[in-house]
Amino acid sequence: MRSYAGQRAALAIVQLAVLSILVFVLTALLPGDAADMRFTETLTPEQIAQLRAQLGLDQPALERFTHWFGNVLTGDLGTSLISGGPVRDIVKASVGATLVLTLATLAVVVPLAVALGILMGARENGRLDRTITSVTLALSAIPDFVIAVVLVALFSLKLGWLPATWVGGSLLANPVLLVLPVAVLLGRTVCLLSRQVRAGTINALHADYVVQARRLGVPRRRLLLRHVLPNAAVPGVQELARTGDTLLGGVLVVEAIFAIPGFATALVDGVETRDVPVVQGLTLVLAVAALLINLGADLVCNRLVPRTELLR
Repeated sequence: MRSYAGQRAALAIVQLAVLSILVFVLTALLPGDAADMRFTETLTPEQIAQLRAQLGLDQPALERFTHWFGNVLTGDLGTSLISGGPVRDIVKASVGATLVLTLATLAVVVPLAVALGILMGARENGRLDRTITSVTLALSAIPDFVIAVVLVALFSLKLGWLPATWVGGSLLANPVLLVLPVAVLLGRTVCLLSRQVRAGTINALHADYVVQARRLGVPRRRLLLRHVLPNAAVPGVQELARTGDTLLGGVLVVEAIFAIPGFATALVDGVETRDVPVVQGLTLVLAVAALLINLGADLVCNRLVPRTELLR
């Protein structure tokens, strides 16, 4: 287990290094830079050149990347080219809303998807199975922004029950602000996760030990919770890692739609102003979160179903 965890951690470090290079290259290809974004008609070309030198934008790209990457290795995400403050502070200011929205969605998605998956698997090809499958597949085919528009039009504009956008304050202090964003994020994630739990449930129900337990008269509820669920959880955990990646992207879209001041706002502002250190820092944090989700899912699956070839 330790050997496998070490291999996955080493792979994650390599992936982060490659991602850092890609982000730097892609942001460097954007037209203009932070000095151009701060350009005004009152500045002379000499003043613009001086500003570019103050921001370090006149240095070669490789030198700028080496300097930034070296600072990252020490935990320093750099300094914003626009505000002049540490990127770390921008991350701290924006991570709260994103984290609350992500955790709130997972708190609803995981139990709901597991329950639906077990219900569908236990009634394979039945009316309930076909109904839930049809509904979840239909929801997963609708883009998040379309669902958001419909929900806002219905529950905010027509009925007036819920706020259409962020109205200030903390999300934790105003949980009603989370209702519509979480509802938008449910459709695709519940469909993906419940389908995998359903498949795992069906496979477990046809296993020899479950068939024998039935013959011995084990109650159905105990059979599902004690014998079927642990094995059905394996594909569910694997799908949860992939769903986590999708969920992170969906959270950014939902933040933009509902004007929630999280990572999405900071990223958009960073791109618009060509604040490369901010874009790099936020992207790196999101990448670390995605890699940790995948690493955790792999370790859990490795624990539930040991793969001897990976443990040697």
